Amino acid sequence: MKSLIFNKKIFSWCLFDFANSSYSAVIAAVIFPVYYTTVIVGNDNNMGDVWWGRAISLSMAFVALSSPFLGGISDYARAKKKFLLVYTLLCVIATASLLFMEKGMVITGFLLVTLANIGLEGGIVFYNSFLNDIAGSEYQGRVSAWGYATGYLGSIVSLVIGLCLIKSGHITLAWPMVAVFFMVFSLPAFFFLPRDEGKGAGLIKAAKDGFTTTLSVLKKMWSNKDQRRFLLAYLLYEDGVNTVIVFSSIFAATTLGFMPEQLIVLYLVVQVTALIGAFLMARPIDYWGPKKVVSFSLILWVLMTVFVYFIYQKALFFVAASMAGLGLGTVQAATRAFFSQFIPPGDESKYFGVYSLVGKTSAVVGPLIFGTISSLTKNQRPAVVAVSVLFIAGFIILQTVHGGLPNVKKTGDG
Repeated sequence: MKSLIFNKKIFSWCLFDFANSSYSAVIAAVIFPVYYTTVIVGNDNNMGDVWWGRAISLSMAFVALSSPFLGGISDYARAKKKFLLVYTLLCVIATASLLFMEKGMVITGFLLVTLANIGLEGGIVFYNSFLNDIAGSEYQGRVSAWGYATGYLGSIVSLVIGLCLIKSGHITLAWPMVAVFFMVFSLPAFFFLPRDEGKGAGLIKAAKDGFTTTLSVLKKMWSNKDQRRFLLAYLLYEDGVNTVIVFSSIFAATTLGFMPEQLIVLYLVVQVTALIGAFLMARPIDYWGPKKVVSFSLILWVLMTVFVYFIYQKALFFVAASMAGLGLGTVQAATRAFFSQFIPPGDESKYFGVYSLVGKTSAVVGPLIFGTISSLTKNQRPAVVAVSVLFIAGFIILQTVHGGLPNVKKTGDG
């Protein structure tokens, strides 16, 4: 265990999660979404919601559609470290450029956010692929958990720095701060992660092979009734989860009047409760089965969205955020465990490529729904309730899936 913790490859891999979480927390989730919608666009007529939803949907759609090709390049061209660097630089440069944003620069902001989000999400495809290179199969679970934990720490540190900048009246300096934070703490990864060695296939052939492999696995899963229904359910409810994450701070600021400092505290509450949820439900996932745990989580998400519709006090929104956090940590852990039951031995990478593809695609429709309904009704509350439809539909389809059984010892296994 000690040798694992002090392994420079593992440490640098975890530190990359620490680095990119600054973007996820400050730019994608808490501070910049509110700044863009209320200051750059102006959210009096809810058009800020529309433009933010468009930026997130477009960037995630691009990553979702390109991920099979990216996976192919990663597997066959042996250039994943180079591409990780390219995508990281794209995110860093686009994020730093946000410093020059002024009121009314709607399209420019839209383009920069889209590029920055592509840089982050596209890079994660390559980042995840290093796990097999730095840890044996018997250690990958704990190393993956260390990465998540380090990422939560990165969110907290970057938000604290952002809070200091806000209190000093320099909120716009938070954007280049994130760029520097991301770049500096990602450097060890580029020095110590395994190098791109050997001569791989050409990029075109690699992309083609990756797409073909992902498509063949997707077709195989789609031909299986239970796996097809699981993918549909996951696509729907994960879309709802991603939409809540993307718009929670905007709703809190626009509808409930949260100040930036309060938004940071709110996000930290979500992070802590997500960790608690994942921890508390770790054993129930094995003993009850992931299907029951996911179903329970989706009921919690539906209740949370309906509850938010009637909230007019900030204190109650903190309660709702805690519910969301508990559901977030639970649904993520249980869904991955559920999906793993469908994977044939030896095909983990191929199947998780499809899992990633569906997960990225699930951040496309929900933001458009929220932004459109918010704009049409000039009210964010109906938009929140509309998101619950995704959870309900996912829940209903999930009940028709046979699987997600408890992890009990079978007789006759030896």
